[in-house]
Amino acid sequence: MSSMNASMRRAADTPLQPRALSHAIHIAIATAAFAVPAGAAFAQAASTSLPTVTVSSEGEAGYAAPRSTTATKSDTPLRDTPQSISVVTKEQIRDTAAQSMAEATKYVPGVGFAQGEGNRETPIFRGISSTGDFFIDGIRDDVQYYRDLYNIERVEVFKGPNAMIFGRGATGGLINRTTKQAGWTPSIGGSLTLGSDSNKRLTADINQPISDQLAFRLNALHENSDSYRDGVSIKRSGINPTLAWRAGAKTLVTVGYEYFKDDRIADRGISSFRGAPLQVDPATFFGNAAASPTGTTLNAFTASVEHEFENGLQLRNRLRITDQDKFYQNVFPGAVNAAGTQVALSAYNNATSRKSVFNQTDFNYTLSTGAVKHKLAFGAELGQQDTDNFRNTGFFPGNVTSINVPLGNPTTQLPVTFSQSATDANNSGKAKVAALYLQDQIELGPQFQVIGGLRYDRFTVDFRNNRNGQQFDTSDGLVSPRIGVVYKPQEAVSLYANYSVAYQPRAGDQLSSLSLTNAALKPEKFKNFEIGAKWDVRSNLALTAALYRLDRTNVIVLDPSDPTNTRTMLSDGQRSQGFELGLSGNVTPAWSVAGGYTYADAKFTADTSATQRAGGAVGQVPRHTLALWNRYDFTPAWGAGLGVIHRTKMFAANELIATAANTIPNVVLPGYTRMDAAVFYTLSKSMQLQLNVENLFNKKYFINANSNNNITPGAPRSFRLALNAKF
Repeated sequence: MSSMNASMRRAADTPLQPRALSHAIHIAIATAAFAVPAGAAFAQAASTSLPTVTVSSEGEAGYAAPRSTTATKSDTPLRDTPQSISVVTKEQIRDTAAQSMAEATKYVPGVGFAQGEGNRETPIFRGISSTGDFFIDGIRDDVQYYRDLYNIERVEVFKGPNAMIFGRGATGGLINRTTKQAGWTPSIGGSLTLGSDSNKRLTADINQPISDQLAFRLNALHENSDSYRDGVSIKRSGINPTLAWRAGAKTLVTVGYEYFKDDRIADRGISSFRGAPLQVDPATFFGNAAASPTGTTLNAFTASVEHEFENGLQLRNRLRITDQDKFYQNVFPGAVNAAGTQVALSAYNNATSRKSVFNQTDFNYTLSTGAVKHKLAFGAELGQQDTDNFRNTGFFPGNVTSINVPLGNPTTQLPVTFSQSATDANNSGKAKVAALYLQDQIELGPQFQVIGGLRYDRFTVDFRNNRNGQQFDTSDGLVSPRIGVVYKPQEAVSLYANYSVAYQPRAGDQLSSLSLTNAALKPEKFKNFEIGAKWDVRSNLALTAALYRLDRTNVIVLDPSDPTNTRTMLSDGQRSQGFELGLSGNVTPAWSVAGGYTYADAKFTADTSATQRAGGAVGQVPRHTLALWNRYDFTPAWGAGLGVIHRTKMFAANELIATAANTIPNVVLPGYTRMDAAVFYTLSKSMQLQLNVENLFNKKYFINANSNNNITPGAPRSFRLALNAKF
């Protein structure tokens, strides 16, 4: 069915049942709410006036997510979508006590997270890292920051290039968040979480019908927490009111506003020595925590209009306007000296401001040509992003940019002065996009389906280097095709093949990578070939498998004909190939599972520098990853959760190949196996208590890195106790 219908059912959501209520797994305390009896009459009136519809985010049972409106711009079963997609439902988010994007997706095959210098999320999809491939309700949300889950209904992870639907970028994959919207079922709920390292978090979720035409929802968050890392803290708050208006029998208007603020300490972890992370207490901070603040402030306005015409044509127009300021500063570690007695410290800060406006217009129309059925999706996107970026280098006493401190006490209290060095950025840019797309989902019969689409993006960037006054611009015409074939030997089983292409313009995913030397170069190109199978073992249990090859071309590499290794050219640069196996849903009414296995082989296929040669492995991509979460309810009141994450070793940074002239130490993060657990207790129909334990056996491990000398130790055993409520 249509995305219009999906949204209307979201507006008429059904009450949360005790089983779904008991799905909450935080090692924390969550609390909430009071009943609003006055809304019952409004809920009944609204439900009788709404057309019948399907939904992709409400009405899910446990960890099952059978449909999506995002992947194809139309309401389509995931089984019939020829692409690897994983969905993290609100129940799974709650049950695993997830408080960040990295935590929410830790049981998703095919995606991992790099450190991101302690100031941003950096997912890695099939060997391709990104800081900008984030979307919210299908609209770009690409500024570097840590996103929260307080107002999120579910998280969708798309693997492989997705430019046909989402435009530029989306090269190795992307993450889309679906927000909670106002509906006509009154409820008040929320959570209170307390845990190790002074974790204190409070959320609220209030949904109230005002009349049979209007409904209001408010989501709010406040958190003030410390960390297992010395001197590291997190303070964040958010508020997100939304209003839904039934403007007619077939028209739905929604508006919303979000204010979100996140302040924390930028933590770049520890250094390494002789090819391995330093063996120090995981709490040890390298640098100066007090001098490493990072913060972001977001103001976002959203509006949506959905209408179904008499001839069956469905329209959806979405607008998102954001204003975001980001600042981060860090005093962080570098290399350890040859004697293993001292470590270098450096510092810098960076400020980024971005104002974005995006408008998407989507049409859906279903028709038949003889025995062949067509589900057409077509539309346009217009957008503009204005970005200012300013970077300073930190200078220690003596006007030096680096100092050495004893490895036994790798901190400094020396004053740092910040000013621009010769290479620090000071630039402004205006990026504009105008895009058109057309897609046809063709049902040739009960067993064969074909989906084909083409998108054209006119992407321009006007860039100014404020340091020297240089101004230049780029203009790319990006043609992004996607074609997939689905064969269904049985209704519950789909075999598929897929080919897709995406591009990354030279401005990069943060629109700040342009220079006179690369402005005229073609965008990087990403081609993905994928075959797979999807089996709905039960109506709410899905088993998926995908085999893929992702080629990255138009990469700047060394010219092999140049013996001086100074000339560059564009060439094939990277290949990722692998296998992903996923399982999600309810094995039985009492047993819910989510997780999978990933085999990944990501390597460079050309020499990109004198030491980064063809055959070198891409950093932070383990060869094998197994992650599986289980929840089992023994009685209506008691349940337990158990999770396991196993990962083989990986390089902290891209593997460098030693030559006759030099020996390059590659730092390896050892493999590990970590266990998590939880206990759930239903106090009443409306309140549940849960205790989550992360790293149950207190395993010492290293979770990720930003470079060979910025490595994040995993957290020791920690607890979260949560009280969740909904009335």
